[in-house]
Formats: sequence, structure tokens, C-alpha cells
Amino acid sequence: MTESPDLTSRELDVMAILWRSEPASVADVRAALDDDLAYTSVLTVLQGLERKGHVAHEQSGRKYLYRAVTSSREAGGPLLDRILENLYRRSPVRLVAHLVDGREISESELREIRRLIDARLGADQEGEGAE
Repeated sequence: MTESPDLTSRELDVMAILWRSEPASVADVRAALDDDLAYTSVLTVLQGLERKGHVAHEQSGRKYLYRAVTSSREAGGPLLDRILENLYRRSPVRLVAHLVDGREISESELREIRRLIDARLGADQEGEGAE
């Protein structure tokens, strides 16, 4: 596993499939992709991900089964940092405003977001009293 996963768009598509349905063969990944890529193209992406330390494989009969080594959370951190830096001028407020204003979010999802923020505020307040 690498410290700072820097995934291309195609690699992220493949990783998303592995996070949902691992282990998966090259044919499984190919079938789950939205684009109609050649088998060898999907294999090349998987091999590249393996070289980078994001994916591992094991042999099952005549085929290889691939699984993600890097979690979606590990991969998402650096990607989100880049988005925050490049699109939202380092402002989490702008990012959250875009998420809340820019799409349909159910009431239960909004309540969960509020719960997470309230929990963070509570933890921050507890830390202030400990100083």
C-alpha cells in the first residue's frame, strides 16, 4: 500500500468495482465497467494498480482474482484533499455547501450529516476543556 494513492480516473473506476465485489477476475471487472474495454486493457489497469500497491491477486484455477489492498477511505483522502485544494480554495465550507445545495439529499442523510458535525463539535469542545 502506498502512502498517497494517486489514482487515475480509470483506476478509480476499477478500484470502485473491487471495493464493491472483491475478489474479482479481469472478466468480472470488465463486465462491471461502464465502458466496453478490451480484456487486455482491464488487465493492464489491474497490473498497474498492483505495481502501485493498491491491488493484490491470488490464483484460482486458471484465473487471477484481484482484491483491493487500499481502502476507499485511504484512496479518498488524497483525492478529496486535491478537490478541496483545487476546486474549493481549501474551504471545507464551500465543499459542504456544494454537496448540500448541489444535489438531492434525503432528510435522513441531512440528519446524519448533522449528527457527524455535532459529534465533531462535541469532541472539539471536550478537547478544549482538557487543556
